[in-house]
Amino acid sequence: MAQGKRRASQNELAAALTRGPVEVLDFFLPLWAGSALGASAAGVGALTALETLVSFAVRPLAGALADRFDRGRLAAIGAVLYGLSFAGYAVTPGLGPAFAAAVLGGAGGAIFWVALRARVGEGLDGDKAAFSKLFSAEGGGTWIAFVAAMTLVPRIDYRGVFWLGAAACAVAAVVMLAPTGPAAPRTTAGQGTTAGQGTTAGQGFGQLGRRLRPMLLLVVITALAEAGVALLLLMHLQRGHHLQLGEIAGVFLPGFIVYTTLPEYLHKVTGRLGRTTVLSLAMGCSAVFAVGLSFAPNPLVLTGMWVLSAAAFAAAIPVEQEIVAEAAGVSLGRAMGIYESATLLGATIGAFTAGLLYGTGSGWRAACLGAAVILLAGAALVRPVLRAVTAREKAPEPQ
Repeated sequence: MAQGKRRASQNELAAALTRGPVEVLDFFLPLWAGSALGASAAGVGALTALETLVSFAVRPLAGALADRFDRGRLAAIGAVLYGLSFAGYAVTPGLGPAFAAAVLGGAGGAIFWVALRARVGEGLDGDKAAFSKLFSAEGGGTWIAFVAAMTLVPRIDYRGVFWLGAAACAVAAVVMLAPTGPAAPRTTAGQGTTAGQGTTAGQGFGQLGRRLRPMLLLVVITALAEAGVALLLLMHLQRGHHLQLGEIAGVFLPGFIVYTTLPEYLHKVTGRLGRTTVLSLAMGCSAVFAVGLSFAPNPLVLTGMWVLSAAAFAAAIPVEQEIVAEAAGVSLGRAMGIYESATLLGATIGAFTAGLLYGTGSGWRAACLGAAVILLAGAALVRPVLRAVTAREKAPEPQ
C-alpha cells in the first residue's frame, strides 16, 4: 500500500512539473516567435503545427514501447526530450533551429504522457481515483506555472522562462527514475497479468481500436469542445474586450484553480451517481455554459461561465481516462497511445474550427453555439457508448 502511494505521488509530481511549463510554452510560443524571432504568421503556424504533427505521429510508437519497457524510465526519457526542447527554444538564434526544438517537444510529449498515463493505469485497481488525482496534479502545475511565468517574464524575458521549463522537466525526469519497487500486478480476466515492466502480452492496436472505438468518439468530442471553447474565450477577451495579457490571465486563472481542486471531489460524486450519469451531466452542462459564454456581457460574467465550464470538463475527462484504462486490460501503453491521439485530434480540430468561425461576422456567438450542439450530441451518445464498451469488454475477443 505504501509503495503504491509512493508511485502515485511520483506520477503526480512529475505530471505537475511537466504540464505547467508545457502549457506556458503553448501560450507564450506564438507571442515570442513573432516578437523575438520576427516570424510571420505562417511561420508561427508552421512551428506549432510541426510539434502537433510529430506528437501525433509518435504516439502509437510510444504506446507500443510503454507495453514493452519500464514505463517510469520511458517517461523519464520523454521528460528529457521535453527539457531539450525548452533549452532549444531558449538558445535558438532564429526560426530554423526552433523547428528542431518543436520536433523534440512533440516526440517528448508523446513519450512522456503515454508512458505516464499507462503507469497511472497500473494502480487503478487499488485506487479508482488515480486519474482524477493525476488530473488535479496537472491542473495544479498549470496554474502555478502560469502565475510564476507571468510574474517573471518581465524580469527574465521569454528565454528565461523557457530555461525554467527545461529545469522543471529535468527534475521530472529525476523523479520518474527514483526507485519505488515493482508495480502491483494488474490482472484482467482472460488476459494475464502484468506490472508494466517489459511485457508484450495483451491486445494489438487493431484489436484495441475496435474495442475502444465508441469511447474514442466521446474523447474526441470532449477535447474538441474544450480546446475550441478555450481558444474562443482567449480570442474574445483579446479582440472583443481588448484586454491585456495580465487581464486575460486573470479571467482564466479561477477556471484553472477549479480544474485543479475539483476532480478528486467529483470522483466521489461519480462513485454515487455512476459514470453514465456524470458524463452525460458534464457534457450537457458544458453545452449550457458554452451557450452562456456567447451571451455574457462582460469579462466578469465570462470568468464565471469559464469556471463552470472548467468544472464540467474536470468531471468528464478523468472518467474517460478510467474507462479507456479499464477496457485496455494489460495493454495500457497502447490504449493510452490511442487515447492521447484521439485527444490531440479533437483538440486540433476544435482549435482550427474555432479560429475559422471566430473570423466570420458573428463568429463568437456561432462558434459557442456550435460547441454547444456538439456537446449535446456527446451527452446523448454517452449511454449507448458506455453500453457498447462494456459489452465489448465482456464479450470474448476473436482469436
